[in-house]
Amino acid sequence: MARNEGIRFVSSSIKIPASSSWPPSFPPLLHSSLFARHTLSFHLDRAKEAIHRFLTSLPNKWPHPPLLCLSSLNMARPEAEPNPRRHGREDEERVLISEVLIRNKDGEMLEQADLEAAAAGALKSCRPNSALTVREVQEDVHRVIQTGLFSLCMPVAFDTRDGIRLVFQVEPNQEFRGLICEGANVLPSKFLEDAFRDGYGSYAGKIVNIRRLDQVINSINGWYQERGLTGLVSYAEILSGGIIRLEISEAEVNNITIRFLDRKTGEPTEGKTKQETILQQLITKKGQVYSRLQGKRDVETILTMGIMEDVTIIPQPTANPRKVDLVMNLVERPSGGFSAGGGISSGITSGPLSGLIGSFAYSHRNLFGRNQKLNLSLERGQIDSIFRINYTDPWINADNKRTSRTIMVQNSRTPGTLVHGNNQSDHGGLTIGRVTAGIEYSRPFRPKWSGTAGLIYQRAGARDDKGEPIIKDFYSNPLTASGNAYDEMLIAKLESVYTDSGDRSSSMFVLNMEQGLPFLPEWLYFNRVSARARQGYELGPARLMLSVSGGHVVGKFSPHEAFAIGGTNSVRGYEEGAVGSGRSYAVGSGEISFGMYGPLEGVLFGDYGSDLGSGPTVPGDPAGARGKPGSGFGYGIGIRVDSPLGPLRLEYAFNDKNARRFHFGVGYRN
Repeated sequence: MARNEGIRFVSSSIKIPASSSWPPSFPPLLHSSLFARHTLSFHLDRAKEAIHRFLTSLPNKWPHPPLLCLSSLNMARPEAEPNPRRHGREDEERVLISEVLIRNKDGEMLEQADLEAAAAGALKSCRPNSALTVREVQEDVHRVIQTGLFSLCMPVAFDTRDGIRLVFQVEPNQEFRGLICEGANVLPSKFLEDAFRDGYGSYAGKIVNIRRLDQVINSINGWYQERGLTGLVSYAEILSGGIIRLEISEAEVNNITIRFLDRKTGEPTEGKTKQETILQQLITKKGQVYSRLQGKRDVETILTMGIMEDVTIIPQPTANPRKVDLVMNLVERPSGGFSAGGGISSGITSGPLSGLIGSFAYSHRNLFGRNQKLNLSLERGQIDSIFRINYTDPWINADNKRTSRTIMVQNSRTPGTLVHGNNQSDHGGLTIGRVTAGIEYSRPFRPKWSGTAGLIYQRAGARDDKGEPIIKDFYSNPLTASGNAYDEMLIAKLESVYTDSGDRSSSMFVLNMEQGLPFLPEWLYFNRVSARARQGYELGPARLMLSVSGGHVVGKFSPHEAFAIGGTNSVRGYEEGAVGSGRSYAVGSGEISFGMYGPLEGVLFGDYGSDLGSGPTVPGDPAGARGKPGSGFGYGIGIRVDSPLGPLRLEYAFNDKNARRFHFGVGYRN
């Protein structure tokens, strides 16, 4: 499309009329056609005067009802049909018209035939050899003006030998020669150019059509409304020389005030959260054009911090009608407290109650008033236990990359049955004890992508049921890579996560890499890479979910760090880790879910997993010693119920060994 050289864009200061109420100039599509209506009204007033002149030019055979003309030209609603009860008997007297012509104000033919055709096409009553009343002539004058192409339409009657000749003398609008747009600070100039081209084709050199200009103004106002921006065309005019001038009014954010309210009384109170902690979360900034949609996103962002119970943003007028103040009312949640709960350990496969875990925790959601999190938790079961301290700063010093930091210290004891089977130690039940400490940094680096980098120290070893360290299992195979009671390692971690939404039918991809750093001779040196992906599809009322995961380890690593295959989040139909454990692995799964009743869903699924023949390469070959097949598949049915913790899953699965078992889980599969 050729560039329109006749269009000029100018940005200037905002000109919003003062008003005592808010928003003073920005109700939805506030009279977006004021310009067209006022211009049409002006032209219709001129047409009213032309009717008076027309009446004086009429031959004596046509009655002269001046009062009738005045009443019939009341164009408060020019589209409405005239009320016949307003007109008297004189209005119904008809005179035969022999000829109807369209001419310019000098009585000559119009230079542009399409304009003459447009005016003639607007005439409904005035036809050659027709008997007309004054009211019908008035209505056709209005119709010509309402085409938007003419600034004047004056009917003139001439008495000729053949009868009365009715001439509509019209004055076309100016030709468009350029555009001046003032105050459009956020409206793209490309949008303006396209809006005029869409309405007028190659706009420059065309007659200005007031009604089409009104459509352009509506499209500009619609652009602001669709984006939730407070702005509109507040004034428009046609300057001499065919220049159209648009003045756009946009309300800028003047000040943002944070106000805390009491949870019980609703009265202003002193808050615990630092104001800069709130302000740094806002997309809306001082000097921007106020956006209602952006304000809504700001409210959602503050609520996701987890420290506010209620958030509202209220626009307030200022002494300068071109600006707006924003008042953000915040109701804080209690910042800290104790909690208790329970769960199930997926690593315990025997006994009806052996997998139950009780938990007790203390958390502080708003440490130092800066939205920093501190969590201390203790989980304890019949076999396993975890004590964890987590400190998180979700936004370090308000850097522009939104980097977060997590410091973690953990002491855990978990069952070793995933890799080493059940009760296969000559010392009884085998558990893996780990002491872990580390620091991680995370941040989003592209839309839908986030990354994590960290450094973690870990000291891990096997223990018997009395808590005593052991270095060999029942088959005299090693339980550590170093041959000592504990393996020590310093791990550099990198992780990248992609997700397009939190919906079940979304895409997800996670890539994780861990590198053992042998700063000391006894520290383990290895590289571990794993990945998992998930893609959902809507199939009418059903949903198909496909997922795949895999990984590989190179170097020296502890046997209990091998990839375990089988279980609730792996291959269903098998116990946890019963398919195999390897240096490499791959697991694929497909599920079809469908709604049943309310939050209840039914599920059909199938899983397959393999150690890719890497089981014997694990130190001590724990899978081969325990007769694990190394590959297997399972299938079955299940039901799910939505809960605040995520979906509760109850599944019944069959495997390729003709065994069957129930699986219970919380949340979606990893």
